[in-house]
Amino acid sequence: MAIIFNVPLSSSSSSRSKFNSRNSHILFQKRCPFPNRTIVNSSSAAGKAPTLLHKFNPRIPVEQALTPPSSWYTDPSFLALELDLVFYRGWQAVGCTEQIKNPRDFFTGRLGNVEFVVCQDNNGKLHAFHNVCRHHASLLAYGSGQKSCFVCPYHAWTYGLDGALLKATRITGIKDFSINEFGLIPLRIATWGPFVLLNIDNDVSPQHEADSKIVGKEWLGSSSDILSNGGINTSLSYVCRREYTIECNWKVFCDNYLDGGYHVPYAHKSLASGLKLESYSTTMFERVSIQSCEGGPGESEDDFDRLGTKALYAFIYPNFMINRYGPWMDTNLVLPLGPRTCKVVFDYFLEASLKDDKAFIERSLEDSERVQMEDIILCEGVQRGLESPAYCSGRYAPTVEMAMHHFHCLLHENLTK
Repeated sequence: MAIIFNVPLSSSSSSRSKFNSRNSHILFQKRCPFPNRTIVNSSSAAGKAPTLLHKFNPRIPVEQALTPPSSWYTDPSFLALELDLVFYRGWQAVGCTEQIKNPRDFFTGRLGNVEFVVCQDNNGKLHAFHNVCRHHASLLAYGSGQKSCFVCPYHAWTYGLDGALLKATRITGIKDFSINEFGLIPLRIATWGPFVLLNIDNDVSPQHEADSKIVGKEWLGSSSDILSNGGINTSLSYVCRREYTIECNWKVFCDNYLDGGYHVPYAHKSLASGLKLESYSTTMFERVSIQSCEGGPGESEDDFDRLGTKALYAFIYPNFMINRYGPWMDTNLVLPLGPRTCKVVFDYFLEASLKDDKAFIERSLEDSERVQMEDIILCEGVQRGLESPAYCSGRYAPTVEMAMHHFHCLLHENLTK
């Protein structure tokens, strides 16, 4: 059941792959278990991080609660625990279907120390694999594009788009070697709407592309129908991608997104002019929070209207955000690169009727870029403050920052299981 908060904001209040058989997969697990999946020594994470967890109490209501301590945002052992228990479990957004819409399309990515490649084979089937050659661990593919097969740049071992090992060069004399046991290691893949999802949990056996309806319920819970009916679907045309490397912990960016519009009138004055901030509301679901706000008249004297009559901001735990407003949709994928560094990937979509309107697209991207630059300044300033000895924990603004508190409680729950 959703919990709904209507939050009026006044001037006196603060606002806003393939193995040939399942048996081959089992054989690989016996011979070579999945490696340590954290980015730092696991004993370090096991030793220190639990102590840091106890410094936040999710049972205290938001009106009385302290925010998580600054160590959650600065300590390497805490990030190691997050990767192992949050990012390496369950469905994670990694890209969009536009990247693999044609046979032989592929793209690569990295989450923590997991390198992956996603592709569409000649028969239109989607696959995902660990992007690691089974010979001597070289990365197989880089970037994105089209390939008829994956050829290792190191020793030219060659794999089909279904993950099967097609050729192992210069192995004359090798003993006890079966080509069927050395295909690429598969990952579970699914799509929901225009998004590509992976599940890299090695306790889950990858069989085939998962059913999107089932995945939607697992990933989005009871918000699935609300989002799909709210214009978040495959009818939109893809525009472009932009990436930003930001000197802050990944959670700082999420917190900034989840403050219920608190910072908008102060940090994004141009954006605020196009929103009726007094209409701001927040709805929370199992692993999703949705913020919405009605559009305002704005300051434009022409017909340009990027925000439309209503803006919807959906945060999907732990690190994916969907922003739907007017004819536009953009998504924010936040990837941890280190304790104080993250990468944010923006993908932009537009209603098909405007896909050829270059002037509208250019102006919309300029407006978006302005907001991102303003947010980067904020987030990097917060990270520097978190590293100062003057700060440990803060407080929540109860009427606007309930989605942020919800995020922190979910994180604590995952890390203490």
